[in-house]
Amino acid sequence: MPITQALANEQETVISLKGSVSIVSEFFYYAVNSILYQRGIYPPETFIRESKYGLTVLTSTDEGLTKYLDQIMDQMSTWLLEGQVQRLVIAISGIETNETLERWQFQVTVEDKEGESAVSGVDENNAAAGNVVDKAKVRKSIKEIHNDIQAIIRQITASVTFLPLLNEPCSFDLLVYTNLEAIVPKKWEESDPRYIINSQEVKLRSFSTSVHKVDSLVTYKETDEWDL
Repeated sequence: MPITQALANEQETVISLKGSVSIVSEFFYYAVNSILYQRGIYPPETFIRESKYGLTVLTSTDEGLTKYLDQIMDQMSTWLLEGQVQRLVIAISGIETNETLERWQFQVTVEDKEGESAVSGVDENNAAAGNVVDKAKVRKSIKEIHNDIQAIIRQITASVTFLPLLNEPCSFDLLVYTNLEAIVPKKWEESDPRYIINSQEVKLRSFSTSVHKVDSLVTYKETDEWDL
C-alpha cells in the first residue's frame, strides 16, 4: 500500500481529496488486516509486524489474501474519489454453518470535497450560513488524524476482551456499499447484507480527515444464542 505523504509543516497541511482517499484507503487496509489477525481468521504465523500510526500493526503475508485486498482497496480508492462509497463491512461467518457471527462496519461520510460542500442532498446555493464548512476550524494535521486512527486500531486489538470466542473455523467477506450511480466492475457481484439476528453492538472511535469521516462499529452474535 502507498505510504501517506505529509507536508513538512503538519499544522499548515490542508488535506486534498486525493490525500484523504489515500488516508482512508490505507486505514481500511490495516484495519482489515488487524481484524483478520485478532479474530484468528488466518494463522498468526502468516502475519508480519509493521510500524504504522505510532503502533506495531500486523499485516498478512498470504499471497492470495494480499492480492485480494489490494484489488479491493484499488477499487475502493476509485469510488472514494468519486464520492460513491457509503460503507465498508467485514462479515465474519462460520464455514460450516455459513452463519454471520461478527459484522464490522466502517461508515464513510463525505464532509468536504475539494473545499466545497459535498454532503448528499445539500443545495450549495441555498445552504444556510450555519451549514457552510469553515475550513479554518476543521483543518487537521496528519499527526492528529493518525492519533485518531491509532485509537481505532487499539480498539480492534482490544476486541478480544469483549467479543465472544469464535468456536468454529471462520471465513470473511468484504462488502462495499456504494451509491446507485457507482460503476461496478463485472467481476463484482451483489451480496446479502449478512445481518446478525439477536446481535449486540459496540461503537468504536471515529476519525476525520476534514474531507471524509469514518465511523466504526462492530456487531456480534450473542454468546447464549450460539450452538455450543
